[in-house]
Amino acid sequence: MSNNSESFPLRRREVAKALLADRKDLVVVGGLGSCAWDITDAGDHDLNFPLWGAMGGAAAIGLGLALAKPDHRVLVLTGDGEMLMGLGSLATIALQKPRNLAVVVFDNERYGETGMQQTHTAFGADLPGVALAAGFRTVGTVTDQAGLVEALPVILGDPGPVFYTIKVRAESLAFVLPPNDGTVLKDRMRNALLAGDAGTTG
Repeated sequence: MSNNSESFPLRRREVAKALLADRKDLVVVGGLGSCAWDITDAGDHDLNFPLWGAMGGAAAIGLGLALAKPDHRVLVLTGDGEMLMGLGSLATIALQKPRNLAVVVFDNERYGETGMQQTHTAFGADLPGVALAAGFRTVGTVTDQAGLVEALPVILGDPGPVFYTIKVRAESLAFVLPPNDGTVLKDRMRNALLAGDAGTTG
């Protein structure tokens, strides 16, 4: 059981920037709430798909994109609360075995959008254990900078499906909001994928 995630060494915005520093044609799904702000803070991009709703749906959306575009690496970056709502998608991902999909959970052991209440992971729920039992090819947990450096090439390049939990500090951060029009977000990603030449938009 953990009650001190406010002192975890890794900071979510810095980890997001490390994951997206050399993204090229990486497709990124940002889970509802803080992870959507994190990927936007790292640089809004045509191949970002931040969720404004559908809590629990990030991994399933990532699976759909990975199956539809097997020539692109797909990264789902979501939170522990969001992932807890979508656990069933892990079994489906493991069954489909997309080699181009990685799911990364920023685990601050809190529900950041509703008052920082503790989630199940603060009391021992093991998300990587669930992914491993479901049948993910590669599973890991990161708790410090050395672990992050070691995990980055696995997350971004190893055959999937890959699942990592990255323990990040529980902290309140300023919103860095992406476009909030779902049609705009859908169309810009579709156009970028069809054109095969995505670029930054902000």
